[in-house]
Parts: sequence; C-alpha cells; structure tokens
Amino acid sequence: MTSIRDLLGDSLAVGKRFRLELEQRDEILVAAHPHDASPMDVAVVEGLEKLEEQPPREPVEVEIVGRVVDGMIAGRVVSTACGGADTDARTE
Repeated sequence: MTSIRDLLGDSLAVGKRFRLELEQRDEILVAAHPHDASPMDVAVVEGLEKLEEQPPREPVEVEIVGRVVDGMIAGRVVSTACGGADTDARTE
C-alpha cells in the first residue's frame, strides 16, 4: 500500500542528488526544485562550508533531505564539482 508520505517523498525526490543553480533569497540559498511536480523549491541549508562564494556562480550538486525549512524542502551541498554518475543533471 502506498502512503501519502511515500507519494510526497517521491515528488520531492528526498535522498536524490541534482545539479542545481542556486540564488540568494533573503538570507537563504534557494534553487527551483528539479521535479516539476514538486510543490516546493529547495532551501540549501547544509554543507554551505563547501562553497567558496554564496551564491556560487556555477551549479552545484545538492542532495534533497527530508525536512522543511521556511516552506521549502531542505537540501545540502554534496559537491561543488558536479558530474557524478548518480547525479541527475538539471539546472534551473
């Protein structure tokens, strides 16, 4: 049986990694969610120490984590060198 939590997790892509362009909104780094069906943007709030500048000029690899921050799904910077085989390449 599929639960609402499972359906929401699928549309939000919790645990998946994406190559995303970040922008500064207020004091939070934000990216458009790579899934069009997602009701939330991504607030990148973890792994910020890996960034040389905020916001970075180039897309970075972000993993979607399972919590909400300021009405957005949280993400963490995994790498500034994008291009891993398990990363869904999508920039907004």
